[in-house]
Amino acid sequence: MNDRFRAHLAIAGTTLIFGIHYSVAKSLMPDIFSPAQLIFLRLLGGVVVFWLFQRLFVPEKVDRGDLLKFALCGLLGFSLNQALFYFGLNITTPVDASIIHVMNPILVLVFAHLIIREKVTWSKVIGITLGAAGALILILYGGTMKFSGSHALGNILVLLNMVFYALYLVLIKPLVGKYHTTTILKWVSFFGFIFILPLILKPAMQIHVAELSLAAWAGLAYIIVLNTFVAYLLINYALKQLTPGVVSYYNYIQPVIASILTLSAGQGTITFPKILAAAMIFTGVYAVNRQKKEQPR
Repeated sequence: MNDRFRAHLAIAGTTLIFGIHYSVAKSLMPDIFSPAQLIFLRLLGGVVVFWLFQRLFVPEKVDRGDLLKFALCGLLGFSLNQALFYFGLNITTPVDASIIHVMNPILVLVFAHLIIREKVTWSKVIGITLGAAGALILILYGGTMKFSGSHALGNILVLLNMVFYALYLVLIKPLVGKYHTTTILKWVSFFGFIFILPLILKPAMQIHVAELSLAAWAGLAYIIVLNTFVAYLLINYALKQLTPGVVSYYNYIQPVIASILTLSAGQGTITFPKILAAAMIFTGVYAVNRQKKEQPR
């Protein structure tokens, strides 16, 4: 098993984690936690596990000149990205958020070309177009976006969340080639937490830990351990072998995961549009990966 294949397995695992995260986060807000409280717990938990893991297993030092880069990535990838996502998801629906997240590979393609001069190939364009079309068919077949009331604001916040996450994927790429994954995430999570702390500290003081149910603790464990610690480790590992565009492309598979989970729960059926959408998405994956043979890394 070569490194590139392992990278694809890593980002596929991340996609599975993120696909489940929509439902887990929505189940915790707003009845159990406010968005600010959930952000506080997730980022604090992330800082603790990343710092402990890096301290124990990868005691690597960083150049002082790179701290500003870590701070910028922390602001984009942790503070703004996660705050906008949770505040947006709280007043919109997982379906709407999934549709908006389809835009991520397109945003990454644009930013990667403008910032790090990543080459735009026809294979990439065709693959992204196929994936976007397939994902939209899969999601829209079961529902439509809402642009009224609080849904509109929620959708705008999720869109901004995608913009900052796309920038994070592009800007973190040079650091990934220089430092170990855990070192990067230690500093990025730390700066992200510091930047967002003034906004979320007051709501965090109102959390009643003793009143949390077992289900709430399980949801928090999923978000901190899997959706933050494991997922970001896998993303940064994948970025060592793959371009930001390919990594972001796996967002298109999240609707497929959601559909599979729905079918497994007996809440849906297999239909021709769903089969067509899945075929378009996986054909797009092939097209995007095919461009790797056309240009060196």
